[in-house]
Amino acid sequence: MKTERQNLSVQKWVAAVSVILLLIKFIAYYSTHSVSILTDALESIVNVVAGFIGLYSLYVAAKPRDMDHPYGHGKAEFISAAIEGTMIGTAGAIILYKAIQHLVNPVELQKIDLGMLLVSATAVINFMVGYFCLRTGRKNNSAALIASGKHLQTDTWSTAGIIVGLALLYFTGYTWIDSAVACVFGAIIIFTGYRIVRHSIAGIMDEADMKLLGKVVEILNANRRENWIDLHNFRVIKYGSVLHVDCHLTVPWYLNVHEAHNEIDALAALIKKEFGESLELFVHSDGCLPFSCRICKKPDCKERKNNFEKQIRWTLENISKNKKHELN
Repeated sequence: MKTERQNLSVQKWVAAVSVILLLIKFIAYYSTHSVSILTDALESIVNVVAGFIGLYSLYVAAKPRDMDHPYGHGKAEFISAAIEGTMIGTAGAIILYKAIQHLVNPVELQKIDLGMLLVSATAVINFMVGYFCLRTGRKNNSAALIASGKHLQTDTWSTAGIIVGLALLYFTGYTWIDSAVACVFGAIIIFTGYRIVRHSIAGIMDEADMKLLGKVVEILNANRRENWIDLHNFRVIKYGSVLHVDCHLTVPWYLNVHEAHNEIDALAALIKKEFGESLELFVHSDGCLPFSCRICKKPDCKERKNNFEKQIRWTLENISKNKKHELN
Protein backbone atom coordinates (compact mmCIF):
# COMPACT_ATOMS: atom_id res chain seq x y z
CA MET A 1 0.00 0.00 0.00
CA LYS A 2 3.02 2.28 0.35
CA THR A 3 3.35 2.82 -3.41
CA GLU A 4 -0.39 3.49 -3.76
CA ARG A 5 -0.20 6.23 -1.11
CA GLN A 6 2.85 7.73 -2.80
CA ASN A 7 1.05 7.74 -6.17
CA LEU A 8 -1.97 9.43 -4.59
CA SER A 9 0.20 12.11 -2.95
CA VAL A 10 1.96 12.93 -6.25
CA GLN A 11 -1.37 13.16 -8.10
CA LYS A 12 -2.68 15.64 -5.50
CA TRP A 13 0.19 17.96 -6.38
CA VAL A 14 -0.50 17.48 -10.10
CA ALA A 15 -4.15 18.46 -9.62
CA ALA A 16 -3.29 21.52 -7.50
CA VAL A 17 -0.58 22.79 -9.87
CA SER A 18 -2.82 22.29 -12.92
CA VAL A 19 -5.44 24.66 -11.45
CA ILE A 20 -2.85 27.39 -10.87
CA LEU A 21 -1.38 27.04 -14.37
CA LEU A 22 -4.85 27.17 -15.91
CA LEU A 23 -5.51 30.54 -14.29
CA ILE A 24 -2.14 31.91 -15.49
CA LYS A 25 -2.76 30.80 -19.08
CA PHE A 26 -6.23 32.34 -19.24
CA ILE A 27 -4.80 35.61 -17.91
CA ALA A 28 -2.25 35.40 -20.76
CA TYR A 29 -5.01 34.72 -23.32
CA TYR A 30 -7.26 37.59 -22.24
CA SER A 31 -4.23 39.88 -22.26
CA THR A 32 -3.18 38.95 -25.81
CA HIS A 33 -6.21 37.37 -27.61
CA SER A 34 -3.73 34.90 -29.11
CA VAL A 35 -5.31 31.68 -30.42
CA SER A 36 -2.09 29.76 -29.78
CA ILE A 37 -2.21 30.81 -26.12
CA LEU A 38 -5.88 29.82 -26.12
CA THR A 39 -4.65 26.44 -27.38
CA ASP A 40 -2.48 26.14 -24.30
CA ALA A 41 -5.30 27.28 -22.02
CA LEU A 42 -7.78 24.79 -23.48
CA GLU A 43 -5.31 21.97 -22.96
CA SER A 44 -4.87 23.14 -19.37
CA ILE A 45 -8.62 22.73 -18.80
CA VAL A 46 -8.07 19.11 -19.78
CA ASN A 47 -5.09 19.02 -17.39
CA VAL A 48 -7.30 20.14 -14.51
CA VAL A 49 -10.14 17.70 -15.22
CA ALA A 50 -7.74 14.85 -15.97
CA GLY A 51 -5.74 15.66 -12.84
CA PHE A 52 -8.80 15.20 -10.64
CA ILE A 53 -9.91 12.10 -12.55
CA GLY A 54 -6.43 10.67 -12.03
CA LEU A 55 -6.59 11.62 -8.35
CA TYR A 56 -9.88 9.77 -7.91
CA SER A 57 -8.61 6.73 -9.82
CA LEU A 58 -5.53 6.50 -7.60
CA TYR A 59 -7.75 6.84 -4.53
CA VAL A 60 -9.80 3.89 -5.83
CA ALA A 61 -6.65 1.93 -6.81
CA ALA A 62 -5.25 2.37 -3.28
CA LYS A 63 -8.26 0.62 -1.72
CA PRO A 64 -7.52 -2.84 -0.36
CA ARG A 65 -8.92 -5.85 -2.19
CA ASP A 66 -12.35 -7.05 -1.18
CA MET A 67 -14.82 -9.81 -2.00
CA ASP A 68 -15.97 -8.06 -5.17
CA HIS A 69 -12.43 -7.18 -6.30
CA PRO A 70 -10.13 -10.06 -5.27
CA TYR A 71 -7.26 -8.66 -7.39
CA GLY A 72 -7.65 -5.16 -6.00
CA HIS A 73 -8.83 -1.96 -7.71
CA GLY A 74 -5.76 -1.22 -9.84
CA LYS A 75 -7.65 -1.39 -13.16
CA ALA A 76 -9.19 1.99 -12.23
CA GLU A 77 -5.88 3.55 -13.29
CA PHE A 78 -6.26 2.28 -16.85
CA ILE A 79 -9.81 3.63 -17.04
CA SER A 80 -8.58 7.01 -15.79
CA ALA A 81 -5.78 7.08 -18.36
CA ALA A 82 -8.26 6.17 -21.14
CA ILE A 83 -10.55 9.06 -20.14
CA GLU A 84 -7.57 11.42 -19.97
CA GLY A 85 -6.35 10.36 -23.41
CA THR A 86 -9.83 10.87 -24.87
CA MET A 87 -10.01 14.35 -23.34
CA ILE A 88 -6.57 15.23 -24.72
CA GLY A 89 -7.66 14.16 -28.21
CA THR A 90 -10.89 16.19 -27.90
CA ALA A 91 -8.93 19.25 -26.80
CA GLY A 92 -6.66 18.84 -29.83
CA ALA A 93 -9.68 18.77 -32.15
CA ILE A 94 -11.11 21.95 -30.56
CA ILE A 95 -7.72 23.62 -30.90
CA LEU A 96 -7.56 22.77 -34.61
CA TYR A 97 -11.05 24.17 -35.13
CA LYS A 98 -10.25 27.45 -33.33
CA ALA A 99 -6.91 27.80 -35.14
CA ILE A 100 -8.50 27.39 -38.60
CA GLN A 101 -11.27 29.81 -37.61
CA HIS A 102 -8.73 32.49 -36.60
CA LEU A 103 -6.69 31.78 -39.73
CA VAL A 104 -9.73 32.64 -41.85
CA ASN A 105 -10.85 35.54 -39.63
CA PRO A 106 -7.72 37.04 -37.96
CA VAL A 107 -8.04 38.74 -34.56
CA GLU A 108 -5.90 41.71 -33.50
CA LEU A 109 -3.28 40.65 -30.96
CA GLN A 110 -2.05 42.66 -27.95
CA LYS A 111 0.69 42.50 -25.27
CA ILE A 112 2.51 39.58 -26.91
CA ASP A 113 5.56 40.11 -24.68
CA LEU A 114 3.47 39.71 -21.50
CA GLY A 115 1.84 36.57 -22.94
CA MET A 116 5.23 35.01 -23.71
CA LEU A 117 6.45 35.71 -20.19
CA LEU A 118 3.41 34.14 -18.53
CA VAL A 119 3.30 30.99 -20.66
CA SER A 120 7.08 30.56 -20.31
CA ALA A 121 6.65 30.39 -16.53
CA THR A 122 3.93 27.73 -16.91
CA ALA A 123 6.17 25.70 -19.24
CA VAL A 124 8.97 25.50 -16.67
CA ILE A 125 6.60 24.46 -13.88
CA ASN A 126 4.84 21.91 -16.11
CA PHE A 127 8.13 20.29 -17.12
CA MET A 128 9.31 19.92 -13.53
CA VAL A 129 6.02 18.46 -12.30
CA GLY A 130 5.69 16.21 -15.37
CA TYR A 131 9.24 14.85 -14.97
CA PHE A 132 8.67 13.99 -11.31
CA CYS A 133 5.25 12.49 -12.07
CA LEU A 134 6.63 10.32 -14.91
CA ARG A 135 9.61 9.14 -12.86
CA THR A 136 7.40 8.15 -9.93
CA GLY A 137 4.86 6.49 -12.23
CA ARG A 138 7.49 4.34 -13.93
CA LYS A 139 9.07 3.37 -10.61
CA ASN A 140 5.69 2.37 -9.15
CA ASN A 141 4.19 0.94 -12.39
CA SER A 142 1.31 3.43 -12.18
CA ALA A 143 -0.57 3.88 -15.49
CA ALA A 144 -2.39 6.95 -14.13
CA LEU A 145 0.80 8.75 -13.09
CA ILE A 146 2.57 7.84 -16.34
CA ALA A 147 -0.38 9.24 -18.32
CA SER A 148 -0.35 12.42 -16.23
CA GLY A 149 3.42 12.81 -16.62
CA LYS A 150 3.28 12.35 -20.39
CA HIS A 151 0.39 14.77 -20.60
CA LEU A 152 2.26 17.44 -18.64
CA GLN A 153 5.45 16.98 -20.66
CA THR A 154 3.49 17.14 -23.92
CA ASP A 155 1.94 20.34 -22.62
CA THR A 156 5.45 21.66 -21.89
CA TRP A 157 6.75 21.02 -25.42
CA SER A 158 3.60 22.41 -27.02
CA THR A 159 3.97 25.52 -24.85
CA ALA A 160 7.60 25.85 -25.94
CA GLY A 161 6.52 25.67 -29.58
CA ILE A 162 3.85 28.29 -28.95
CA ILE A 163 6.45 30.59 -27.37
CA VAL A 164 8.65 30.25 -30.47
CA GLY A 165 5.64 31.06 -32.66
CA LEU A 166 4.77 34.10 -30.55
CA ALA A 167 8.36 35.30 -30.74
CA LEU A 168 8.28 35.07 -34.56
CA LEU A 169 4.96 36.90 -34.60
CA TYR A 170 6.32 39.57 -32.24
CA PHE A 171 9.34 40.31 -34.41
CA THR A 172 7.77 39.90 -37.86
CA GLY A 173 4.21 41.10 -37.32
CA TYR A 174 2.74 38.20 -39.37
CA THR A 175 -0.49 37.35 -37.49
CA TRP A 176 -1.06 34.11 -39.44
CA ILE A 177 1.89 32.54 -37.58
CA ASP A 178 -0.27 32.43 -34.44
CA SER A 179 -2.93 30.22 -36.08
CA ALA A 180 -0.38 28.10 -37.96
CA VAL A 181 1.43 27.22 -34.71
CA ALA A 182 -1.90 26.33 -33.09
CA CYS A 183 -2.74 23.99 -36.01
CA VAL A 184 0.57 22.12 -35.70
CA PHE A 185 0.30 21.60 -31.97
CA GLY A 186 -3.38 20.72 -32.16
CA ALA A 187 -2.42 17.79 -34.41
CA ILE A 188 0.40 16.75 -32.04
CA ILE A 189 -1.99 16.82 -29.08
CA ILE A 190 -4.50 14.60 -30.91
CA PHE A 191 -1.75 12.03 -31.59
CA THR A 192 -0.66 12.09 -27.93
CA GLY A 193 -4.24 11.45 -26.84
CA TYR A 194 -4.44 8.48 -29.21
CA ARG A 195 -1.26 6.91 -27.79
CA ILE A 196 -2.50 7.23 -24.20
CA VAL A 197 -5.88 5.68 -25.08
CA ARG A 198 -4.13 2.85 -26.96
CA HIS A 199 -1.91 2.03 -23.95
CA SER A 200 -4.88 2.18 -21.56
CA ILE A 201 -7.00 -0.19 -23.64
CA ALA A 202 -4.05 -2.60 -23.76
CA GLY A 203 -3.97 -2.58 -19.95
CA ILE A 204 -7.72 -3.05 -19.60
CA MET A 205 -7.64 -5.97 -22.05
CA ASP A 206 -4.62 -7.53 -20.28
CA GLU A 207 -2.45 -7.26 -23.37
CA ALA A 208 0.99 -8.73 -22.69
CA ASP A 209 3.61 -6.13 -21.83
CA MET A 210 6.44 -7.52 -23.95
CA LYS A 211 9.02 -5.06 -22.65
CA LEU A 212 8.23 -5.96 -19.05
CA LEU A 213 8.18 -9.69 -19.80
CA GLY A 214 11.52 -9.43 -21.58
CA LYS A 215 13.09 -7.77 -18.56
CA VAL A 216 11.74 -10.46 -16.22
CA VAL A 217 13.06 -13.26 -18.47
CA GLU A 218 16.48 -11.62 -18.66
CA ILE A 219 16.70 -11.45 -14.85
CA LEU A 220 15.59 -15.06 -14.41
CA ASN A 221 18.16 -16.34 -16.92
CA ALA A 222 20.95 -14.40 -15.25
CA ASN A 223 20.09 -15.71 -11.77
CA ARG A 224 18.89 -19.23 -12.56
CA ARG A 225 19.23 -21.74 -9.71
CA GLU A 226 20.19 -25.38 -10.20
CA ASN A 227 16.77 -26.58 -8.96
CA TRP A 228 14.92 -24.42 -11.50
CA ILE A 229 14.85 -27.08 -14.18
CA ASP A 230 12.13 -25.52 -16.29
CA LEU A 231 9.76 -22.56 -16.43
CA HIS A 232 6.61 -22.42 -18.53
CA ASN A 233 3.08 -21.00 -18.74
CA PHE A 234 4.57 -17.67 -17.60
CA ARG A 235 2.21 -14.66 -17.54
CA VAL A 236 2.30 -11.12 -16.13
CA ILE A 237 -0.79 -8.98 -15.61
CA LYS A 238 -0.69 -5.37 -14.38
CA TYR A 239 -3.39 -4.11 -12.02
CA GLY A 240 -2.37 -0.49 -11.63
CA SER A 241 0.89 -0.51 -9.70
CA VAL A 242 0.62 -4.20 -8.77
CA LEU A 243 2.18 -6.94 -10.89
CA HIS A 244 0.47 -10.34 -10.85
CA VAL A 245 2.85 -13.07 -12.04
CA ASP A 246 1.85 -16.68 -12.47
CA CYS A 247 3.88 -19.55 -13.89
CA HIS A 248 4.77 -23.23 -13.61
CA LEU A 249 8.20 -24.00 -12.16
CA THR A 250 9.68 -27.47 -12.64
CA VAL A 251 11.86 -28.63 -9.73
CA PRO A 252 13.36 -32.06 -8.85
CA TRP A 253 10.48 -34.41 -8.05
CA TYR A 254 12.04 -35.62 -4.81
CA LEU A 255 12.06 -32.21 -3.07
CA ASN A 256 9.65 -32.10 -0.15
CA VAL A 257 6.95 -29.44 0.13
CA HIS A 258 9.13 -27.08 2.17
CA GLU A 259 12.10 -27.39 -0.18
CA ALA A 260 9.93 -26.76 -3.25
CA HIS A 261 8.41 -23.76 -1.49
CA ASN A 262 11.89 -22.39 -0.80
CA GLU A 263 12.57 -22.43 -4.54
CA ILE A 264 9.34 -20.51 -5.16
CA ASP A 265 10.31 -17.98 -2.45
CA ALA A 266 13.70 -17.49 -4.14
CA LEU A 267 11.95 -16.85 -7.47
CA ALA A 268 9.62 -14.30 -5.83
CA ALA A 269 12.48 -12.56 -4.01
CA LEU A 270 14.43 -12.22 -7.28
CA ILE A 271 11.53 -10.53 -9.08
CA LYS A 272 10.64 -8.33 -6.08
CA LYS A 273 14.24 -7.15 -5.84
CA GLU A 274 13.94 -5.69 -9.33
CA PHE A 275 10.30 -4.57 -9.40
CA GLY A 276 9.58 -3.70 -5.77
CA GLU A 277 7.13 -5.07 -3.25
CA SER A 278 4.02 -4.46 -5.39
CA LEU A 279 4.06 -7.98 -6.76
CA GLU A 280 1.94 -11.06 -6.31
CA LEU A 281 3.41 -14.37 -7.45
CA PHE A 282 1.33 -17.47 -8.10
CA VAL A 283 3.59 -20.43 -8.84
CA HIS A 284 2.54 -24.00 -9.55
CA SER A 285 5.45 -26.33 -8.88
CA ASP A 286 5.87 -29.37 -11.12
CA GLY A 287 8.04 -32.37 -10.41
CA CYS A 288 10.56 -33.26 -13.10
CA LEU A 289 10.01 -36.22 -15.42
CA PRO A 290 12.64 -38.54 -16.97
CA PHE A 291 12.85 -36.43 -20.17
CA SER A 292 13.70 -33.41 -17.99
CA CYS A 293 17.11 -34.94 -17.18
CA ARG A 294 18.37 -34.02 -20.66
CA ILE A 295 17.93 -30.28 -19.91
CA CYS A 296 18.80 -30.39 -16.18
CA LYS A 297 22.30 -29.30 -15.07
CA LYS A 298 21.88 -30.31 -11.43
CA PRO A 299 25.13 -32.05 -10.39
CA ASP A 300 25.29 -35.33 -8.49
CA CYS A 301 21.59 -36.10 -8.92
CA LYS A 302 21.03 -39.67 -7.66
CA GLU A 303 17.69 -39.91 -9.50
CA ARG A 304 19.02 -39.03 -12.95
CA LYS A 305 17.55 -41.21 -15.71
CA ASN A 306 19.20 -39.56 -18.74
CA ASN A 307 22.46 -37.71 -19.30
CA PHE A 308 22.43 -33.93 -19.42
CA GLU A 309 22.64 -32.66 -23.02
CA LYS A 310 21.69 -29.01 -23.17
CA GLN A 311 20.11 -26.39 -20.93
CA ILE A 312 17.28 -24.52 -22.63
CA ARG A 313 17.63 -20.78 -22.33
CA TRP A 314 14.31 -19.18 -21.46
CA THR A 315 12.85 -16.74 -23.97
CA LEU A 316 9.62 -14.78 -24.27
CA GLU A 317 8.33 -17.36 -26.71
CA ASN A 318 9.18 -20.59 -24.92
CA ILE A 319 8.25 -19.70 -21.30
CA SER A 320 4.77 -18.55 -22.31
CA LYS A 321 3.87 -21.99 -23.70
CA ASN A 322 1.73 -24.23 -21.52
CA LYS A 323 3.95 -27.31 -21.60
CA LYS A 324 7.26 -28.46 -20.18
CA HIS A 325 10.33 -28.04 -22.32
CA GLU A 326 12.08 -31.04 -23.74
CA LEU A 327 14.70 -31.73 -26.37
CA ASN A 328 13.51 -33.24 -29.64
